Amino acid sequence: MNLDRLFHNKPINHNPAKKPEIIGSLSMSSVVRLWRTAFLTLRDETLASPPRAAVLHLLNQLIFSQSNYLLNAAPHLPSHEIHGISHSSTLEMNSTSWDLMLDSFKRIVKIFLGKAKTESTLIGNVAIIKPTKQCLESLRFLFGLYQAAASLSEYEQLLSFVLEVVEYFQGDYLSDYHTISGAVCEILTVAFSMTGEVYSRVGSSLSVETRKSTIEVLRKVMDILASKSLLLEDNISARFYNELLHCLHLVLTEPRGYLADHVAGFVATLRIFFRYGLVNKAHVMNQATNHKTEVVSTSQNLPFDVSNRSRSGAYRPPHLRRKVVGNQQHKDEERLVSSRHEIISSDSDCSDNDGPMMDSSSVHFAKARLAAIICIQDLCQADPKLFTAQWTLLLPSNDVLQHRNYDATLMSCLLFDPSLKVRTAAASTVMTMLDGPASISLQVAEYREHSKCGSFTSLSSSLGHILMQLHLGTLYLIKHETNTRLLALIFKILVLLVSSTPYSRMSPELLLNVISSVQSKIDDGFLLHNDRNNLQATAINCLSIALSVSASTHVNNMLLGEISTGSLEGQRSGVLCSLFRLSEQLSSPSISLEAFQALKAVAHNYPNVMALCWEQVSSVIYEVLSSSSDVSARLWRGSIEHCVASIKERVMTAAVKVLDECLRAISGFRGTEDLSNDKSLDSPFTSDYVKTKAVSSAPSYSLESPATTSDESKKCMLASDRWLEATIKHMPIIINHSSSMVRAASVTCFAGMTSSVFFSLPKDKQEYIISSSINAALNDEVPSVRSAACRAIGVIACFPQIYHSSTEVLEKFIHAAEHNSRDSLVSVRITASWALANICDSLSHFLDELHAGRCSIEYRKSSEFISLLVDSGLRLARDNDKVKANAVRGLGNLSRSIQITIGLPVRGDAVDCMHSKIEYCGAQGPKDHMEERLHSLEASSGSSDWLEQMVQAFLSCVTTGNVKVQWNVCHALSNLFLNKTLKLRDMDWACSVFSILLLLLRDSSNFKIRIQAAAALAVPETINDYGKSYYDVVRSVQHVVENFKTDQILKPSNFKYWISLEKQLTSTMLHLLGLASTSDQRTIQDFLIKKASFLEIWIRDLCSSLGDTSNETRHLSLDQKKEVVSRTIQSLIKVYESSNHRLIAQRFDGMARSLV
Repeated sequence: MNLDRLFHNKPINHNPAKKPEIIGSLSMSSVVRLWRTAFLTLRDETLASPPRAAVLHLLNQLIFSQSNYLLNAAPHLPSHEIHGISHSSTLEMNSTSWDLMLDSFKRIVKIFLGKAKTESTLIGNVAIIKPTKQCLESLRFLFGLYQAAASLSEYEQLLSFVLEVVEYFQGDYLSDYHTISGAVCEILTVAFSMTGEVYSRVGSSLSVETRKSTIEVLRKVMDILASKSLLLEDNISARFYNELLHCLHLVLTEPRGYLADHVAGFVATLRIFFRYGLVNKAHVMNQATNHKTEVVSTSQNLPFDVSNRSRSGAYRPPHLRRKVVGNQQHKDEERLVSSRHEIISSDSDCSDNDGPMMDSSSVHFAKARLAAIICIQDLCQADPKLFTAQWTLLLPSNDVLQHRNYDATLMSCLLFDPSLKVRTAAASTVMTMLDGPASISLQVAEYREHSKCGSFTSLSSSLGHILMQLHLGTLYLIKHETNTRLLALIFKILVLLVSSTPYSRMSPELLLNVISSVQSKIDDGFLLHNDRNNLQATAINCLSIALSVSASTHVNNMLLGEISTGSLEGQRSGVLCSLFRLSEQLSSPSISLEAFQALKAVAHNYPNVMALCWEQVSSVIYEVLSSSSDVSARLWRGSIEHCVASIKERVMTAAVKVLDECLRAISGFRGTEDLSNDKSLDSPFTSDYVKTKAVSSAPSYSLESPATTSDESKKCMLASDRWLEATIKHMPIIINHSSSMVRAASVTCFAGMTSSVFFSLPKDKQEYIISSSINAALNDEVPSVRSAACRAIGVIACFPQIYHSSTEVLEKFIHAAEHNSRDSLVSVRITASWALANICDSLSHFLDELHAGRCSIEYRKSSEFISLLVDSGLRLARDNDKVKANAVRGLGNLSRSIQITIGLPVRGDAVDCMHSKIEYCGAQGPKDHMEERLHSLEASSGSSDWLEQMVQAFLSCVTTGNVKVQWNVCHALSNLFLNKTLKLRDMDWACSVFSILLLLLRDSSNFKIRIQAAAALAVPETINDYGKSYYDVVRSVQHVVENFKTDQILKPSNFKYWISLEKQLTSTMLHLLGLASTSDQRTIQDFLIKKASFLEIWIRDLCSSLGDTSNETRHLSLDQKKEVVSRTIQSLIKVYESSNHRLIAQRFDGMARSLV
């Protein structure tokens, strides 16, 4: 039958501009019959094979164009006939047909909603709501046929229409929340499902405006839900919530930075879902039940009695549960779980550990809770720093183990929710919150007992209580959780928690409780054999992180108590006993590896403990090294055995690192021995505030008390014995091992030597250590081993007596380091340049001793060494920033002690050539050596401009290097100014050097650079050394001092250097003013007269501060400070008297007398 016959046999007009109309004189029954016949016929036409080409055109022309008449007949038509056509359609859609479809459906829906708004009959009006829903479903289905070819603009048009439908229900209808019909929920469910589908396909490509409008619509809906507090608990509402939250999740996956105004609102609403479907339900489980147990607490044990997870009911396998719950529900839940979330998959909606079978409603409720928690995680990942403000809403600050229905947090979900997937999502979200910027924000946390006075709680106190509750809940779960995969997540939470918690500001025993709880779990073991090794390795890693936290007195006492009770020998329970036992489990390499890393953490943070365990350490490491066959990993490459060999190499490497850390702890290694005598800090105003340099490679001795001389002697003898045992027992196995990781770790051991221990060893062992380091640096083919050897050379090169007997060692060290400074890998060049800088420092002091007559050295050798080192430094000063910093330091070390001669005639020159020559600062040799000197100078005529090249390198590095390079430039210039043979006033580059230092002092944002620049400006001893720059230096330093307290500190890291900078500026200013009386520059006198008022106030304040001796230093007394100030005042008095300003001079004279 042709469709045109249905409309009074009127022929079809294929011109879309001219549309036929139904004769209005027909009765309603006739119209209904015509429409029903039209739809049924159209359905038959669409089912034709192949489908007719004109069907789509007929659909628009005969039906959608007559939508006004259709609306009149719609209440009398079976809705399934209209709705069924689109779902039975097999049409091929294109852009033109989709535009017609979308436009037609939009007009129909708007007519429905407009009529409902006019008559105010939306609620309960099935004739309007149900067709609207079916229109959306039909549009969704038809777009599914076309979406593969749809353009981005068509996606946005569809999304705009759907959002308009949602916005319509945000008015009075959705606000009348508790009287809303299920049909309206179904309409919104379809709408949010369509929105989610759009975002799942093209969300990343949508315009910013489209995404913002979607966020705003979702926010309005969420706000309405939040305003009603309680959620409707029925299947229809639950499905609506699930689609809404899933849509929100898809939108939040790429937030694009415009969520700042919506995060708090979303969080407030999402929290309501944490207990959705669980309030006053009999099946709600409590995680901690039927256990009247004493939970590890930070201040006291908290006995409590809560009910355990329900286990009632017979076990039902997943395949039987699936028949009840339904495959489609399972698919819907799995769709909610994004692949980027760490959520456990399951064979059914109810996990095997979820207790009795859940009904359909419970499944929908659990899906809503799961979706809400995932959205919380999305918000945290979108802007972790901003999300920190929501911690107080999402995490508990008290009574974490007490179950409360109406104050749910993520931890209560993790502890008490009956769904394993919800608990797993909660664990994943807590991990996300603890990771990233939160670890920095948590450093302000401080635990204080709740005060009854006042209601204000500071941020630091709030965070402190949150951390305490997180510890309490996490440690409880570690003790009682039985699901292995969830337990692994909980261990990861504890790792992040331990890494982020400032334990020094928390309860004193908190860290001890963490270590004890994890160690008890390790000793108790894990239930399932398949996951036992992985969980045990994870637990040991967690213990290692806890032991790596800054040393705690409570933990130290616990470890010492284990040793004193003989637990190591008696194989009794304890942290050390467990770690030694686990490290020997070579059948489980991952466990052994983690145990060794934990032992290394103990040796680093508690060196006194490991010094007492040397016998166990030596025995365990020797057993591991001896039991592992020395098979090159290269033989296993490409095979399964290669993985096994790799883990075994890592175990051996970890064992060697434990040996290294223990030897450092026993030797008292505190870093590279500092040979410098930095006179730039030799001031009574700066010596109080010289900060101790922290060396990461040195053990922590924060808990040790200062040792006496006799104790140091005993420690040295003990360390010598331990090193002797290591060189005889362990080193022969590992120093030439086929594994490069093992060789690198073994050579690194030599970098933990101290000079006292080294020279207490037998001569042959000293030579063994030196030769092994040099051989590895020159001959090993693996870069990491050569780099480690250079590190060892750099440490040993600083031993002051190493070159006294012969220069052969010095020559070999220079050759090895210089050879590696040309390596293609920057990692090798960094350590090689570091070693060269240390060699330069050591050689400089050696030359000082040579000048004093305490040792002797052949001149030609020293000249060759200096020439090679200077050339290498100048070359490396153009390298990577890290290499450049070392090169500048090395050149600065050399510039302090080499002799600089100007105007020394080169033999054969008729004219007196003015070249700068660099020699060693040795004593003048006998006359019969003059010929050798002249010959050497002539041979080195190509290096006559070394000094100018070094200065140029310093100036260039200031502009091209990073902050570390700039600091080293300031330090190098300090060393250069200390050279007694340098006539600074005669150097053309002197003004440029002073200008650079003043620039750094005034403009650098790094306080350490400013401190070093100020220190360098105070090094020249006389006013002549400053030359023409004296006025500029005095004026600039005075300006910095005057404005210092008003300067803003932009970087928080500068706060700890604020006092040091202030003291260094004071010292430099006093030094400069102390030289003013010897100046004959009129500009200096005028400047000091102009600044007389400021100087008077500044010096008076300084004099009044001298009475405070609470921070008096170890070396310099108050009298020395008064002497410096008095000398400065006397210098200023002379300046004012010479310029006839006697009143000013009298005021300063009064201050001078007050110091007496």
